[in-house]
Amino acid sequence: MSAPGPRPTLRLLRRLLPYWRRLLPAALASAGSELAAAALMTTAAWLIARAAEQPPLASVSLAIVAVRALALGRGVLRYTDRLLGHDSALRAVAGFRGQVYEALVPLAPAGVPAFRGGDLLTRLVDDVDAAQDLLLRVLIPATAACAVSAAAVGTATALLPQAGLLLGPLLAVAGLLVPALVLALSRRTARAGRTARAELAALALDMTEGAADLAAYGARGRVEERARRASARIAALERRAALTASLASAAVLLLQCAATVGVTWLALRSHAAGALPAVHLTVLAILALVSFEALAPLPAAARRLAEVRASARRLADLLDTPRPVAEPAAPAPLRTDGPLGVEITGLRVRHRPDGPAALDGVTLRLPPGGRVALLGASGSGKSTLIAALMRFVPYEAGSIRVGGRELRDCAGADVRRAITGMTEDAHVFHATIRANLLLARPDATDAELRAAAGRARLLEWIESLPHRWDTLLGDGGSAISGGQRQRLLLARALLADPPVLVLDEPTEGLDPDTAAAVLADVLDATRGRTTLLITHERAGLAAADRIVTLDGGRIRPFTG
Repeated sequence: MSAPGPRPTLRLLRRLLPYWRRLLPAALASAGSELAAAALMTTAAWLIARAAEQPPLASVSLAIVAVRALALGRGVLRYTDRLLGHDSALRAVAGFRGQVYEALVPLAPAGVPAFRGGDLLTRLVDDVDAAQDLLLRVLIPATAACAVSAAAVGTATALLPQAGLLLGPLLAVAGLLVPALVLALSRRTARAGRTARAELAALALDMTEGAADLAAYGARGRVEERARRASARIAALERRAALTASLASAAVLLLQCAATVGVTWLALRSHAAGALPAVHLTVLAILALVSFEALAPLPAAARRLAEVRASARRLADLLDTPRPVAEPAAPAPLRTDGPLGVEITGLRVRHRPDGPAALDGVTLRLPPGGRVALLGASGSGKSTLIAALMRFVPYEAGSIRVGGRELRDCAGADVRRAITGMTEDAHVFHATIRANLLLARPDATDAELRAAAGRARLLEWIESLPHRWDTLLGDGGSAISGGQRQRLLLARALLADPPVLVLDEPTEGLDPDTAAAVLADVLDATRGRTTLLITHERAGLAAADRIVTLDGGRIRPFTG
């Protein structure tokens, strides 16, 4: 679980620090833009007041040039601020999202089910996007407000010390106290809002993906009612947050009025005493007015910071979830070139310490380049064996050696690069055929894509399509048949070409004739690769180098 207080937010900020080199120019451009806006107004006020005295043109020529330069510079700096700020924030979010996905990999398949699908989606999308708001809507506006406040107080003090003494505290109240109150009032609302949105996302996903089951059990109405209540709760929280923001904006506006009136009154008194020129009086009045403009976004930034803190806490809960498999302190290197052999000896795996053994004394050898077919019914332990091979679950006894290395001594990421392929939950994305295949190897050439599709006997079908490689496949491969989907996943696995290729149920959901044809193609395409083919189909396995059976967590001889 996440630590209390602001630590999750600080941890989030530390993860974004690698991108500070891009963010710093954006923050400087934002501060420069706000300073240019304040300087433009005060310089223009000085110019108008000075021109009323009808001085020689030479005495105001510099101010005329300055007004023009500030007007142009403000626009350029504002554009630069937006360009650099969004570029750095989007890069930071993309990098951080990758870190979150990498942290999730070791949790599969045991740790991820602890989170509901919709809630996990909210954490991966909305909560990660909060990092962008932390940079764009919190840090950058705060930097600009600090720069403008310091410059305004310094200028006011230089012109009239009493004005600086009045303006400084009022700016501090508007820039520090008001946002702090907004943060305190929004903290509980933000946390409740994040929880309600996650619940609504989970319910929406349940209603979408489980519509048939809900209708069959007559539960659709209850789930819809829960979704309506969650939506109403979100709307109420949004109204409360909007009221807080409105009151905060009104408070800043009142402080701006008080500062303008107070500074103007002090300047008038000083001018009446002959201690302050009329031109400086005008400059002080306008300076007090415009210095609060940079502080106007701070209440909204404080409200967003409360939401960011809630998101950071939820991400910390996700990232701090204990990994089912501990990483070695000093990982041993694992070769990833050429086919590797796998030796499993006396393997025992339990999903719970007090539960029965899912695998009990499994011994299996895959020679380099050998193809072993493992048969087994549902519940026999096939998925557990794959999870142990890919370092997703620990094993309490026995040994797994890959390329001569004990699996416990290798980093999980290295193991999953060496042992991968077509897993049971492989997904076809709503993207083109090319994009779906390039997931296996983003740098693959067109020739390599064609070769992989050819080995999976998919090339002729792809080239017969109107859009060929740019054909959209639909979510989950809904636009293609089951056989084509399985062959596509096989082509992706062959394109990855790992040292140990695992193919888990490549014929799932296919009719017997298609399944036998796909299995025959699989064994033909994997010739020369170390391959573990896991299936419940018996037909089409004649080309396998060895066939074994897994039953009740134990290896049995294949009886044909």
